[in-house]
Amino acid sequence: MAGNSEGLGLGAVFQGLLTKPHGLGTAERIGWHRNVRPTGAGVLVVGLGQFGSSLALTMDSLGQEVLAVDRSSRIVAQWASRFPVVQADATDPEALEQLGAAEFGVGVVGIASSLESSVLVTANLVDLGIRQIWAKALSAKHAQILERMGANHIINPEADAGARVAHLVSGRMLDYIEVDSGFTIVKMMAPTEIIGKTLAESAVRQKYGVNVVGVKSPNQPFRFAVPDTIVSPYDVILVSGAPQYLEQFASRPLSDAGPNAAPEVRHPLHGLSPEPVVDTGKA
Repeated sequence: MAGNSEGLGLGAVFQGLLTKPHGLGTAERIGWHRNVRPTGAGVLVVGLGQFGSSLALTMDSLGQEVLAVDRSSRIVAQWASRFPVVQADATDPEALEQLGAAEFGVGVVGIASSLESSVLVTANLVDLGIRQIWAKALSAKHAQILERMGANHIINPEADAGARVAHLVSGRMLDYIEVDSGFTIVKMMAPTEIIGKTLAESAVRQKYGVNVVGVKSPNQPFRFAVPDTIVSPYDVILVSGAPQYLEQFASRPLSDAGPNAAPEVRHPLHGLSPEPVVDTGKA
């Protein structure tokens, strides 16, 4: 907590939370034991809308230490059996101090629909000295404010999804991930001209300026691509490179074994039905 020379261990933080009721008043101090684990680890997620709950659920499933915070008792009860979660008003600095928020190395502000709450929570996390702060924004101006408040990383899920889907609507690409400006990885069906050849023989890099980094045959896991890898009909390939070169390569003719010929190959947006979670915009 602020002003203490000793830190709360995250293991004890979670143990304390799991033995407490879902609700936590800002005046209540939890008797967590100190020095159970080194400080500076774990992820604090504030706001359990669709974005925040998905992030917390995934991190917990990966074995990461995560604590989620939301103002709504209904939402807290909804997720209490899935990952560590507590009801509190994160716009109140005292509430965050009582949660031991300063002990977390990463803070994620999943609130965006309420600009005031988003800014206040971000400012509170900055004041607590959390080293890495990720904050969700809904517009360029919102992002600019959060950056000035001290957020290290800005997430705009709607804009990011729109840009990603723009590359997928042609049907040539099955998935599109922009790793960095000028470098992207795509999943796509193998063009006709490389089928039945080794990657060395097809000379994809020399001809198109992109690299085939993985190959997936039907009912088989992805395998790393090497010069001797032979691409077969129905194979899905992972290709990396500059976006403009990937678009050119993806536009090459496909064989009859195209996207519609392989039933196990599905567009990443096909059949998605995420668990409905209402983003209240409250912490």
